[in-house]
Amino acid sequence: MSRTRRRTVTASVPGAASGRWYLVKDLLAMAVPPSPEQSAKAIAEQLLERHGIVTRPAVLAEGIPGGFAGLYPVFAAMEDAGTVRRGYFLESLGGAQFGLPGAIDRMRGAERAGVLVLAAADPANPYGATLAWPGHESGSPARRAGAYVVLADGQLAGFVERGGRTLLTFSDHEDALTTGLMDIAKRRGGSINVATIDGGSAHQSSLTNALLAAGFTTGYKGLTFRR
Repeated sequence: MSRTRRRTVTASVPGAASGRWYLVKDLLAMAVPPSPEQSAKAIAEQLLERHGIVTRPAVLAEGIPGGFAGLYPVFAAMEDAGTVRRGYFLESLGGAQFGLPGAIDRMRGAERAGVLVLAAADPANPYGATLAWPGHESGSPARRAGAYVVLADGQLAGFVERGGRTLLTFSDHEDALTTGLMDIAKRRGGSINVATIDGGSAHQSSLTNALLAAGFTTGYKGLTFRR
């Protein structure tokens, strides 16, 4: 009969840390709180890491207290230190834009990106943050959990609502939309069922034939794809 080895807690480990979780409230109580300047600098650095190029709409979308005006002095000081660059990198988003040198260089040298699927709430998705959502008569896309966007060469091609049953198209790029839906099926465990496209039945959409040719099957619930 094998004996179960019991773990022993050494004297160097606090008693409160002997379980799976450790309450750090006592550690935080001993820490020196950051100054407002340190907090603002940390937020600015986080925004740069997240977006690469920070614009006023991006800061507003993040809900940062004080908004872009509150962080502007921090970005200006970082520019003076040579950490970031200021310029007009993204059209129609204002002249006060700050970016990391590497992000700016990659954007200027970027080639066509092809088809890219992102979670709608992903910081890498510019729509609903840096860029406004384009209008659609059959629905309103949003940065909701569980929803996806399909980008074709950086442009919004489609928005898939949470659950995968509703598709809004913003492009007639059938290959991009079909590839995007198949990618979303993979992320959802291997299947997706599209019931409505642009407010109408998925069986009667201009995209229907392209989806059927790609391997979708028709059913009473809509068009289904399974890996």
